[in-house]
Amino acid sequence: MSDPGSFVLGKGSVEQDLILSVTNRHGLIAGATGTGKTSTLRVMAEGLSRAGVPVFVADIKSDLAGICQPGEEKPFITQRAQKLGLHWSPAGSPTVFWDLFGELGHPLRATVSEMGPVLLARMFDLNDTQEGVLNIVFRVADEQGLLLLDLKDLRAMVAHVGENAEKYTMQFGNIAPSTIGAIQRALLTIENQGADHFFGEPALKLDDLMKVDAQGRGYISVLAAEKLFGSPKLYATFLLWLLSELYEQMPEVGDLDKPRFVFFFDEAHLLFDDAPKALLDKVQQVVRLIRSKGVGVYFITQSPLDIPDDVLGQLGNKVQHALRAFTPKDRKSVKAVADNFRENPKFDAADAVQELEVGEALVSLLDAKGIPGVVDRTLIAPPQCRMGPITPAERAQTMQLSPVKGVYDQAIDRESAYEKLVVRVQEAPQPMPTSAPQGGPRPRQPEPMPYPAPQPAPRPRSSGYQRQTMSEAIAKSAARSVTSAIGSSIGRALVRGMLGSLLKR
Repeated sequence: MSDPGSFVLGKGSVEQDLILSVTNRHGLIAGATGTGKTSTLRVMAEGLSRAGVPVFVADIKSDLAGICQPGEEKPFITQRAQKLGLHWSPAGSPTVFWDLFGELGHPLRATVSEMGPVLLARMFDLNDTQEGVLNIVFRVADEQGLLLLDLKDLRAMVAHVGENAEKYTMQFGNIAPSTIGAIQRALLTIENQGADHFFGEPALKLDDLMKVDAQGRGYISVLAAEKLFGSPKLYATFLLWLLSELYEQMPEVGDLDKPRFVFFFDEAHLLFDDAPKALLDKVQQVVRLIRSKGVGVYFITQSPLDIPDDVLGQLGNKVQHALRAFTPKDRKSVKAVADNFRENPKFDAADAVQELEVGEALVSLLDAKGIPGVVDRTLIAPPQCRMGPITPAERAQTMQLSPVKGVYDQAIDRESAYEKLVVRVQEAPQPMPTSAPQGGPRPRQPEPMPYPAPQPAPRPRSSGYQRQTMSEAIAKSAARSVTSAIGSSIGRALVRGMLGSLLKR
């Protein structure tokens, strides 16, 4: 049986124990759909939680939420436990639910400034030139003391830089109207995908992901990602941001008896699909260095080939569920997967990986010295939690017991770049109307700027966003006044922020 510094993952020719002191050496859970990857994730998360290690997982299929509830004693579960020589008893784990949209968990937010231009460029799918202009926007905001907290702040700043392109071009480089338009369209696209719920305050504090309960068990943070997964770029960029924040904020701790935090990145291929080299280099750097901060990262995907070699080479604990080879390309992939393991003379890994049943896996875990074990055909232990979704009542009860209840549930909209630019517009002198010839038509008077006055102090608003948002009010007012004369250059820029590049044509 495993000692207090490890827990049982499964058993093959020998017992496979995941040693806590090397859990921060990262890992991989791979396999075709329906082969048992999620159950392996449950077993790992439960074992880490019992050892006092906080865990973060993304729930893409709404079935990981059951980790908060005890499982049901079923024949196949008890039979597997007996076969492995384990005592099985149903048990749930302490759980905190999160949701970027605030529907199935506590709202999870970050500010635009925290995300930064590099990750935003990835989310917006910008090219190098467009990313360069986005960097200029951030630089101008920083130099002028304009906080970028939410998307309306960023939209206003993009419009401001575009309207004053000639001024900033002399200082930072060329700013083409087409580039400004591309960024504005990208902003509109990502906002339509729900990103406006994510950007804002109160922003997530990493300490709230690393809590333990009164019994010393680590909380398992479950991100409700079924809806979020419909926006793959937003999903991948958010998880990469969270990983980067852990890397930037956590102190160096060296080797520990157990990790401080373990991060599971499901559908990891989304992080690497069509990613520019600069981003891949960033991921490689974070994965390589974050282990010294006591953080373990585990990628979950269908095939190890979804992970770049430079990253794959840093994943020490590997669990490979079944793969199917129906084409010559598939067979080549299977051979490459088998080559990732330390060879076992008792069987051929390339053949075995195609023969594995559900719940079986090829496993190679690190020993206490960090040396990869010989690959073993392993029957994975059954999880103790519920292997399925939970009811709305069970979710609500779990959230009532959450250690962060009430901390993030109310959004705050304080004075930032948008409000300060509004003040500039209001204080700017308005041009005098020109007189019409006597007897001629009276010239149209410019309408007042359609922007509400900023509030001097933070004002809470409900997480459901029941009232009309400021950006909606601006959009409606701007639409009514497109044909009207607008008396300020910044005013025109802010309107273009709402309507994309239509006014540039």
